[in-house]
Amino acid sequence: MKSTSTSRSGSPLGWAAGLTLTTAAATLAYASAVERTLYQLREETLPILPEGAAPLRVLHLSDIHMVSGQKSKVDWLHSLASLNPDLVVNTGDNLSHKKAVGPLLEALEPLLRFPGVFVPGSNDYYAPVFKNPLRYFAGPSIALKEAQAQDLPWADLFSAFGAAGWVDLTNRSQSVGFRNFRIDFTGVDDPHLDRDRYAPYPPGSSTSAEAPHIRVAVAHAPYQRVLDYFTEGGADLILAGHTHGGQVCIPGYGALVSNCDLPTWRARGLTQWDFNGRSVPLNVSAGIGTSRFAPIRFACRPEAVLLTLTPRSSP
Repeated sequence: MKSTSTSRSGSPLGWAAGLTLTTAAATLAYASAVERTLYQLREETLPILPEGAAPLRVLHLSDIHMVSGQKSKVDWLHSLASLNPDLVVNTGDNLSHKKAVGPLLEALEPLLRFPGVFVPGSNDYYAPVFKNPLRYFAGPSIALKEAQAQDLPWADLFSAFGAAGWVDLTNRSQSVGFRNFRIDFTGVDDPHLDRDRYAPYPPGSSTSAEAPHIRVAVAHAPYQRVLDYFTEGGADLILAGHTHGGQVCIPGYGALVSNCDLPTWRARGLTQWDFNGRSVPLNVSAGIGTSRFAPIRFACRPEAVLLTLTPRSSP
């Protein structure tokens, strides 16, 4: 059975009704001019590595939504290289404009020196378009038909990632060695576009299951069907983005939407996903940027996540 939602105090409607026009205007100004650039690093520790393994530092990036001229974002992404991660995981939606590949690669240049893996989001393939924000309360946003969408230079982006040594996990799996153990990865194309096709973990040799290893699953959008097949497939950790943490949240309550079928209380942070008798850590990043058509964040600061993986405790 899936985990059920925990209760949350407060009423979102009551909070909204208490806003005066002046307060609402001030809130909007703060959300658009201040909070969306208050970048933060969330840190988590997970004891999931094989016994005896050295800790592994995983930097999870998601939803950068780059456009030209975002100097504060570029500077902050540069600063993350000082963390010296062992692995960078990029869960998509890197772009927000057809001319953003150059600025994005400039921003990520110091991080491309580290080992990495990536999967795409819809805003790697197609430019965002203006939507009525109230539409999100009716359910997940509907992707444009491909004939109507403006293509982004995703092939150039993926080629640059690959040239840096980052592994493309688009509907594929691959094993990567780290010191005295290995990580088996599986990843999917963006579930929000219904492009996900699960690739089982690499079978390896007849004795590969006996060698120290963990299994990591990566997706852009954390739809429940995807989390279910990752969990049933043996994942030890699932990483995703897409939700923007709700992007506009209510203090004391949290996210109002997740833009997918993930419960809103899971729209940001580290939780456990339960399915068919297994429980797997799920990290959903609130992301670093926003669509250029909705450049606001409230009670939901942009983030990168540093996961320190440590050995499991002895029985």
